[in-house]
Amino acid sequence: MLEILKYCLPAIIVLGTTWIVIAKMLRNEEQKRNWELKKHTQKEITQIKLRAYERLVLLLERTQPEYMLTHIAPIELTQKTVPELQQELLRTVRMEFDHNLSQQIYISDEVWDKVILARDEMGAFINAMSMQLPPNSSTLDYAKILMTAYNSNGDTPHALAMAALKDEARRELE
Repeated sequence: MLEILKYCLPAIIVLGTTWIVIAKMLRNEEQKRNWELKKHTQKEITQIKLRAYERLVLLLERTQPEYMLTHIAPIELTQKTVPELQQELLRTVRMEFDHNLSQQIYISDEVWDKVILARDEMGAFINAMSMQLPPNSSTLDYAKILMTAYNSNGDTPHALAMAALKDEARRELE
């Protein structure tokens, strides 16, 4: 019996040690695979987020008066009434925003709130400028007052939202 114990005890110790070493190696290998998977996934998510920032920057650019007005044919601009042009500009802002609504999941709530504020302020601005015009004003007068007032407005909600988007995108790349 003592003789069997002499042989079995070292075998059990070697088996236990081997078991511990192999278990630790497998755990390390699994951690390494998880880290690689996380690294790969993070790279893909970063690319998706950057595309979202790009799309939101385009949204902000496309909903500024200068951009919207230059994308209306001059002949079409002169054939419209001020209320028709006003409605077209509001529709453009709404459509651009609706088209990019899903991008909110990729940016912070703080930045998304600034994008929403830019949209809301642009709608209010378009309406306010049409109210300032005398009756029977032309759409060219309306376009002129829109661009002049917007460009002299200093830090617009669009500019603030754009700056917030750029800052967050830069932090994402760090």
